[in-house]
Amino acid sequence: MNLYFLVEGKQSERKVYPAWLAHLLPELQRVDNCDDVNEKNYYLISGEGYPSLIYDFIPRSIAEINSNGKYSYFVVCLDAEENTLAELTTEIYDFLTDQKLKLYNAELVLIFQNRCLESWLLGNRKIYSRNPQNKPLLDYTKYYDVSVNCPEIMGRYQDFNTHAQFHGAYLRALFEAKNITYSKKRPGDVLKPFYLEQLLTRIQSQPEQLTTFRQFIDFCNKIKPKLST
Repeated sequence: MNLYFLVEGKQSERKVYPAWLAHLLPELQRVDNCDDVNEKNYYLISGEGYPSLIYDFIPRSIAEINSNGKYSYFVVCLDAEENTLAELTTEIYDFLTDQKLKLYNAELVLIFQNRCLESWLLGNRKIYSRNPQNKPLLDYTKYYDVSVNCPEIMGRYQDFNTHAQFHGAYLRALFEAKNITYSKKRPGDVLKPFYLEQLLTRIQSQPEQLTTFRQFIDFCNKIKPKLST
């Protein structure tokens, strides 16, 4: 079994997904070129953002997967941003139909980050300051407490143009309150196993939260037995 990952982000996803896969599916080994897969390998490439991920990279990736013939899954990971999950799903499948794009031997798996990767990362309660005193974190917390409520459904605060911009700012403010930093270029502690473990604890204790993150974990759990044989 081999997996082809197409992720949206230019920086953070290219680092976070390999770190998480090493923990969740240690049997998988990454290859640098899509044609180098043999067995229990994965290849990962960035779609350089939306909409190029859909309209430029998906056709190219499908062509590579069909030509190679050794991939079992084509996993596309992208931000929901300001769209609903239903809207994005329809957009992708309508494009595949219009362009007559079809996978011959691999299964397409859509993983949506609702609203973005940082929304998932806000699910770690260990980075939350119980009594924030400084702005803007104090204001963000009064607006929406991510330690209690689901980060994925958090709104857009004041002058932020998008939900994703606000969710990213909230995450950086939480990190700064702990005297650590997070950026898309340098995700830092996010790459460490303890951070992922806290997200897993969140969805185990509150299964109604972080539903799109759970879908990613469910997919990993689905294929894990196949990798062990």
